[in-house]
Order: sequence, then structure tokens, then C-alpha cells
Amino acid sequence: MVTENTVLNRTELTQSGESYELNPVSLPQRGNARVRNLTPAQKRAVMFAQQQVLRARAAKKAKDDRQAALNRMWMQDEDAPEAKRSTKISADDSQDSVQNVSLREAIGHVLRDLRTKDHKTLREVSENAGVSLGYLSEVERGQKEASSELLSSIAEALGVSVPQMLRMVADYLESLEN
Repeated sequence: MVTENTVLNRTELTQSGESYELNPVSLPQRGNARVRNLTPAQKRAVMFAQQQVLRARAAKKAKDDRQAALNRMWMQDEDAPEAKRSTKISADDSQDSVQNVSLREAIGHVLRDLRTKDHKTLREVSENAGVSLGYLSEVERGQKEASSELLSSIAEALGVSVPQMLRMVADYLESLEN
């Protein structure tokens, strides 16, 4: 029979920097609790599970830190002067560059503008639209032509209709001419 004063020796996995250490921990046993010895394989399984928990906590903390940084970035962007966020090209750009803006580039500019004003990442929009992240990035940069079906799914993922998006593209191109 195990008495109230009996102590079981166990180990606890702790993280110090990039490494993990096993430290002995004494736990008091109460009443008729059975003392169970773990096999080496069971001990490894417990250590592995504890490592996974520590890694998951570290990953959650990193994700929360990234989200906080994004939120700070969005707040700074909203506090920026309106002139910085204007869709018009600045006066120091030459007339040649204004005339060289293709429809593909204008569509990409409007899509990126819609996405950033909505505080969405490329990954979120690509997943919602069913488009690869790389392809969506190329469309936004004006390097790829998007099909009408693709534009429709991207616009839907951004919360606008295709006609609204095309009007924005037309307004953007018109603002470049003035």
C-alpha cells in the first residue's frame, strides 16, 4: 500500500532556447494510487507529445505576433495621408509611362488596391477564389492575363461584382489620362 508521503519520480520536458531538457519532478501520491513504470518506448512517446505541445504553443505565439504586426501595419496605412494612397500617378512620372499602362496592368492595380483596402492577404484571396497564390500575384503585378472566369472568381473573393471591378479599372485608366 502506498502511503500519503510516498513520492513518485517523474521527468518533465522543458525547452531552453532551441534544445529540450528532461528534468526530474517529484509528485506526491495519495491513497492507493498505483505506481506505474513506463517502458522506454512509452517515455519516448510522452517526450515526443510534450515536444509537440511546446512547438504548437510556439507556433501559435508566432502566428499571433504576425497578426499583431499586420494589424499595426494596416493601422499605419489607414493613418497615412490620402495623397499616398491615391490611385493617380504622381506628377513626376512622364507622359510616356502613363500611356504605356496596359489593361492587364490596370486590372492588376485595381485588384491589388481592392485586396489591400480590405486587409486581405494574397493567400486568403487565392484560397477563396480557387487560384494559385503565384498566379494571383502575377495577375496583380500585370504579368499575366486573367480569363473572364478567373476575374469573376477573384472579384467574388474580394466582395465585388465583375461590372463594379471593371468600372474601377475604367476609372483608374481615365484618371491616368487626366
